[in-house]
Amino acid sequence: MSRMRRTWAFAATAVALAGVTGAIGCGESADRKTTAQVVGEVPTSPSATAVQTQMVKVIRRVSPAVVQIECGRSLGSGIVFDGRGDVVTNAHVIDGARSCTVTLPVGDTHSASIVGSDATHDLAVVHLRDATPAPATFGDSSKVQVGDMVLAMGNPLGLRSSVTQGIVSSLDRNVAESQKVDLSALMQTSAEINPGNSGGALVDLSWRIIGIPTLTALDPEFGGAQAPGIGFAIPSNVVRIIASSLIGSS
Repeated sequence: MSRMRRTWAFAATAVALAGVTGAIGCGESADRKTTAQVVGEVPTSPSATAVQTQMVKVIRRVSPAVVQIECGRSLGSGIVFDGRGDVVTNAHVIDGARSCTVTLPVGDTHSASIVGSDATHDLAVVHLRDATPAPATFGDSSKVQVGDMVLAMGNPLGLRSSVTQGIVSSLDRNVAESQKVDLSALMQTSAEINPGNSGGALVDLSWRIIGIPTLTALDPEFGGAQAPGIGFAIPSNVVRIIASSLIGSS
């Protein structure tokens, strides 16, 4: 421990002990000290506790609708879109496959057919052949504001039902996904998005899907490595329009 830290720790302890001694000397018994008087104990903020409790509720409610998708060598995530077994994901997760395997959060595995794909918006829909899990609730992405707290839910590196937390960092970002595809009006988020998160859920604290994580910024100064805390998601309003169109035309 540095000299500065030792000095601070000694001073803090002395002040705390002086408070306790003074209280006892004024006629208050030691067993009546409040928890705030215990040396080293940090009081919990009621607002922080409320936010944490809400996060737990959101994760428990949304997780059952976020699935893992494997199409050949491609591994990603998807969201149950409706009550008929349709699942929306990224087009690059499908990657030209004719069929995929979908694993539900409880571990059940089901085969899925390709309903349709829209590479220009990087969205696709697959259909579960023998399961109809409950769908997620999609929110209105036009009401999202910079600074809103969000959770990214998916299957990074095949680790099912993983969650990261962050905020909406910016709106209306235009990003080149490849030499052929430019995605527009994306949300930027600080929630970590790793390989396997593509097609998963970006969720607000009201457990509504406000976007689908699709890619992470790459840093050219570090050989194209992922830039931590700079991810992009397709807004939910775009997702609903494109997914409904793909399902309707199938």
